[in-house]
Amino acid sequence: MFPLGFSTLGCPGEPLDHVLELAKGNNISGLELRTADDEFTHLGLTAAERRELRARIEDAGLEILAVNSYVKLCAVEEQPLEAHLELAADLGARGVRVFPGDDPGDDSFDDTEATHGPSAGEIRALDRVTSAPKDSRILLETHDSHSAGRKMARLCRLLDAEAPGHNAKVIWDSAHTWSHGETPAEAFDLLKPWIDFIQIKDEDSTQGYKPVAIGAGDYPIADLLHTLQGTDYWLSLEWELKWHPHLPPLAEALPATVTWLS
Repeated sequence: MFPLGFSTLGCPGEPLDHVLELAKGNNISGLELRTADDEFTHLGLTAAERRELRARIEDAGLEILAVNSYVKLCAVEEQPLEAHLELAADLGARGVRVFPGDDPGDDSFDDTEATHGPSAGEIRALDRVTSAPKDSRILLETHDSHSAGRKMARLCRLLDAEAPGHNAKVIWDSAHTWSHGETPAEAFDLLKPWIDFIQIKDEDSTQGYKPVAIGAGDYPIADLLHTLQGTDYWLSLEWELKWHPHLPPLAEALPATVTWLS
């Protein structure tokens, strides 16, 4: 069994006590902390509050896989990346989850292959990674403009070439790459040099890849586990209850996930 975590996106607005109970009751060892004004993890935490939050999570034997921000690394607008990196460092997190957020309408954006060089957004991402402090990792999730492994790999190759020693890694949202036509094996081959950890969830490909209860969709979990044989990556349940209230509660999804993985 791979080490298992979950995102607090699956229990929106719940206090830390509730999150720790969920983790304890389901043999969870890692957390992704959704960072927003309506959560117990947010940028406004004082130094004392950050120390207390870190201590309580560490005392529970849990590792913070990521501070999950909504920073868009490729966006034109200024993004609060450094503030999130500081929060992650204060909490002892592995890094800060960011989205690419490139603009598919950009004339330089090519959704199939890098035939015209990097997009303007990817250049902005390069600039932000280069200038960011390196106390915490920047964790690029396969999402939106770079949901496909081939697109994320292109961006990572750009970072490797132009910013040697950068601190960016990849959160592989395995359902996103699958929804963009890549098998788990194909996506893994593309992303392997940069993967930090892997998000999992079940989806129904006949309903536009809508997230569904664990086991009710057709995500090829057996193929993913076969692909990952011999590795020790963290798997993290990204239970999107905040955005999809039709889903069952996390208290049901976590034990179902353990069964699904076994």
